Amino acid sequence: MGLLEHLKRLGVRTVALTGNAKSALARHSDVTIDAWVSEEACPHDLAPTTSTTVALAIGDALAIALLEENGFDADKFARLHPGGALGRRLLTRVSDVMITEKLPLLSEEATMREAVVLLAERRGIAIVVGKGGTISGVITTGDLTRLMEHEENVFPVPARTVMNTHPKVARSDELGSAVVYRMETHGIISMPVLAEDDSVVGVIHLHDLMRAGVI
Repeated sequence: MGLLEHLKRLGVRTVALTGNAKSALARHSDVTIDAWVSEEACPHDLAPTTSTTVALAIGDALAIALLEENGFDADKFARLHPGGALGRRLLTRVSDVMITEKLPLLSEEATMREAVVLLAERRGIAIVVGKGGTISGVITTGDLTRLMEHEENVFPVPARTVMNTHPKVARSDELGSAVVYRMETHGIISMPVLAEDDSVVGVIHLHDLMRAGVI
């Protein structure tokens, strides 16, 4: 009762969750929620079992009601818990994780010899760019494998004839979680990152998103 009296002096309104609607706590609270149970699940009707389940259910219901009443959404949760898993998923942007140095870029005149080197050095992706640095297509290790199935000497083959001209791409201001979803949906592990003018500004890898805690 000492705590309750102190809260009253501070003007704090109180809600009591109690199994006894006539208790001192119930009488002195602003709102009383009756959580009475007829008996506990304990065979001796001693250990709190049924009553704790009722308290948990009512507490969850109150929390959700307050959440909806106050418009408390996932973004607000993330801002208050930035170090948690949800916070990382909702706050981590592609620009926070993407690689921006030594990008695996090829000109439209490049051959597959140059592409193979980039695929080996840059974790399985080579990006073909045109004038102005805008993306023309992407070559992956999967594209190389398919080419080798019907081409004995792949090195002189023009890269532009092998590249995927409609690749999946990411934007630097996107949420990392959105990119992870597309990667998982389409079975890819890396994407070029584009600026608003479609110029290539980076590369995003699934493993880097995993290390950042987005997954």
